[in-house]
Amino acid sequence: MPPHVLILGGTTEARELAAVLAARPGVRVTTSLAGRVSRPGALTGEVRIGGFGGAEGLAEWLREQRVDALVDATHPFAEAITANASRAAASTGVPAVVLRRPGWRPGPGDRWHPVPSLIAAAELLPGLGRRVLLTTGRLGLAAFAHLGELHFVVRSVEPPQPPMPPHTEVLLGRGPFTVADETTLLREYLIDVLVTKDSGGAATAAKLTAARELALPVVVVRRPPLPPGVIAVPDVPAALDRLDLALR
Repeated sequence: MPPHVLILGGTTEARELAAVLAARPGVRVTTSLAGRVSRPGALTGEVRIGGFGGAEGLAEWLREQRVDALVDATHPFAEAITANASRAAASTGVPAVVLRRPGWRPGPGDRWHPVPSLIAAAELLPGLGRRVLLTTGRLGLAAFAHLGELHFVVRSVEPPQPPMPPHTEVLLGRGPFTVADETTLLREYLIDVLVTKDSGGAATAAKLTAARELALPVVVVRRPPLPPGVIAVPDVPAALDRLDLALR
């Protein structure tokens, strides 16, 4: 029976890893998506949509489908999925690795304000600006819903879910974005503060460069910590190295 790799996907790195593995003869690749995005990008190999039912449900699926290795390549802020994957791998003995692209780091001229949560980001905003570009995704806007004195421009791939701030404009868009695009957006909407999660990667990093060039403050929500004992790698080649060891 060919080795079976389950990738918990939804990121560029997950798609790249699936394509490399599926090109290998005798390897079965399944990518699981949570189903939160209505039009996900094309994927190589088998695709599964929807949740597993927590750590126990995922463990059962790993056993039933005879999974030989598990790769958690979800978004850095998919904290619950990562925790469930860690527990499921531990209970089944399936080798697991977390694929996480490196986070962003501030450079000269950046006016970053790191915070541990969306709630903490909301607490800072009134002292930083009145017109906010919010790029933290369509979930979690409730943390800002009480800020009626501020104007929010919310950009997300899918329409956001209420509750949300009373003065909100929604821009639907999917990266990658250029620095020129982001600079134009910040100027046209008279943005004076940016809020983002530290998702890392190049696809959405241009807004940070644009904010630096316009001398705008940026509130950066830090990533949640990984579960204890979890092995994390920064890129697809490193994940492949770990899988080669696991599948020997």
